[in-house]
Amino acid sequence: MGPLYAPRMTLSLPAGLPAGVPSGLPAGRAVPDGSPSCGAPTNLRRTQAAAAIGCELSQICKSLIFAAWGSPLLEGSRERGGGVPVLVLMDGASRVDVELVRRELGAEKVTRARVELVRETTGYAPFGHRTRTRVLADRSLLDHDVVWAAAGTPYTVFPMDPKTLVAHAGGTLVDVREQHP
Repeated sequence: MGPLYAPRMTLSLPAGLPAGVPSGLPAGRAVPDGSPSCGAPTNLRRTQAAAAIGCELSQICKSLIFAAWGSPLLEGSRERGGGVPVLVLMDGASRVDVELVRRELGAEKVTRARVELVRETTGYAPFGHRTRTRVLADRSLLDHDVVWAAAGTPYTVFPMDPKTLVAHAGGTLVDVREQHP
């Protein structure tokens, strides 16, 4: 396995961000210092984040929370009214096929999670969840040597080898990417 964190890169951010968010350097310039990268806000549109980082859109790792009911693989999935949280890690250029997630889990039903479930579940996507969370990682992430994921705040990201990312997240590799005919 490779290192948990790659060198830091401070990137320029768009105008109008909250006070205290670093403005960074001109786009495309970086300062390595061995810590997680700070600068490209993960709440920007994926295309803006990829442009700020200087990577392909598919190298952005999306962390998406779904709710599942009636799965023999998920503890308590029949009792919880809001469903059991399931985190899907997906490349930034693709969409999740919810039916494929449902089949993968053997669930009766899977939907995008309500905001309340997302808030009570998430911590530092894709790691550090507040609750025990099943993690599915789409195999498309392995198409890259490096992917970029959220690092605990809306303004920090980090690069990581995708196999290491999936291992640290406790994820199971699956094929849940929406396929286009």
